[in-house]
Amino acid sequence: MYLKTALLFLIPSLAGAFAPVGGSFGVSRELSKMHLNSEEDLELTRKIIMGYIDSMDPSTGSDAAPATSEETSSESSYSMPEAPKNDLMIRAALGQTVERTPIWLFRQAGRHLPEYRAYKEETGHNFLEMLAVPEEVAECTMQPIRRYDLDAAILFSDILVIAEALGIDVTMPGGVGIQVPNPLASAEEVEARIAPTSEMTPAFVDAKLGHVIEGVKKIREKMAKEDISIPLIGFSAAPWTLLFYMVGGSSKKNQDIGMKWLREHPEESSRLLETLTKLVIEYMSAQVEAGAHMLQVFEAMGMMIDEPLFEEFAMPCLKEIGSELKARFPDVPVMVFARGASFANEDLSKLSFDVVTIDGSVDRSTARDMSGDRVTLQGNYDPRELIEDGTKTPETVRQTAKEMLEALGPQRLIANLGEGLGGKESPALVTAFVDAIHEESEAMIKASK
Repeated sequence: MYLKTALLFLIPSLAGAFAPVGGSFGVSRELSKMHLNSEEDLELTRKIIMGYIDSMDPSTGSDAAPATSEETSSESSYSMPEAPKNDLMIRAALGQTVERTPIWLFRQAGRHLPEYRAYKEETGHNFLEMLAVPEEVAECTMQPIRRYDLDAAILFSDILVIAEALGIDVTMPGGVGIQVPNPLASAEEVEARIAPTSEMTPAFVDAKLGHVIEGVKKIREKMAKEDISIPLIGFSAAPWTLLFYMVGGSSKKNQDIGMKWLREHPEESSRLLETLTKLVIEYMSAQVEAGAHMLQVFEAMGMMIDEPLFEEFAMPCLKEIGSELKARFPDVPVMVFARGASFANEDLSKLSFDVVTIDGSVDRSTARDMSGDRVTLQGNYDPRELIEDGTKTPETVRQTAKEMLEALGPQRLIANLGEGLGGKESPALVTAFVDAIHEESEAMIKASK
C-alpha cells in the first residue's frame, strides 16, 4: 500500500519511462500513436504502473482467484512468438536502430528460381494447385531463403485466395495469367453470391482458408528444422484490389470496371468492401496466430483507382485493417503497399501502419519528406537492374543499390523492390543485390558513428 501511494506521486515523472528496451516495444509504440492529451497520458501511465505494482503484490499472487472469461480479453490468448535470431526486419519496421539495412523481395519465391521451376515440374501442379498443398507452399517459401541471405521469408500464396474463399472462381489456364471467369455480373449478385459480413469469422477462415494457415505452420516447422531464424511475413490483398478482380477487372482488360462499380453501385460496393475488410482482418490474424511475425497488406491495384475514389472507398478499409491488427497484435509490424497510388502514401503514414512501401514512381529525394519520422520506408529498387541484358553486372547492381541507400538512408528502411520480381531476373544478380545492401549499409552506418 505504501509503495502504491509513493509511486502515485512519481507518476508524472515516469510518463516517459516506457521507452523501448531490447525486444519490448509494444507499450511505447502504442502510446506514440495514440496522440493523447496530457491528462489522458497521465491516466494511462497511472494504469500501466498500477497494473505492474499489482502484479508484484503478494495479495494478487498464485492464491488469488483466476480471472473470469468476462475479465479476460480475447487478445490474451495470443502470445508473441520468440523473436527470431535475425530480427533486423522487426527492429527496422518499428523504427529501432539497426546495424545494417534488412532486405527481402516482393515475389522472392517463384519462377525466377531454377529450383522452383524444377519443383513445379516434379509436383505436376500449376501455381494455383500448389497453393492448395501446405507442404508445397512451405517448400516454395523456403527456396529463396536457402539461396539468398534474406532477412525475412514471405508466405508463398496469392492475393486472390480471399476471392476464392468467397466463392469466386479463379483459374490459371496457362499463358494468360490468373483469370476470374465468372465475376460478379451485377450489383444484385453481391447479396446473392457473397456471404454477409457477419459470417467473416475465425471459423470461416478455418473452413475456407485453413490450407493457407496450415501452410504457415509448415513453414515455421521447416524454418526451425533447417535452423533459418528470420521473420516470416504473412500477407493479404487489400479490399479494393480484391473488389477490382471480383467484378471482372484485370491488369490487361476491363481496367475501368472497378471504378465504374464504385460510381454506379456505391451501396453494394461499400457492402462488398466491408465484407472483404472483415475477412482480411480475420485471415491475417489467423496467419499471426499460426506463427507469422510480420504482416504485409498489398493494395496491388492502386493504379486502377483515382485519388478521390481511393480516399472514399479504399482508404477507410486500409485504416480499419491497420488499426484493428495493431490493436490485436501491438508487437507485430504491419506493412502496407499502395502500388501505383503513391498519392496515398502520406495519409497511409499517418495511420496505424509501421511501414509504408514506395514504388518505383516515388522520387527518393522527397520520400522522407512524405513520411517524416512516422513510419519506416520500404522499397524501391528497380527489378530491371537484375535482368541480364549485356549491361547489368554485379558491379552495376552494387552501384545502384548504393545509390538507393544514399538517397533513402540506411536506417528506418527495409530494402526491397518497387515492383515484384517478374521471372526473368538473374539469381546471380539478385545475390549481388542482397549482398550489396547488407555490405554497403553496414559500412554507411559504421562511418556515421
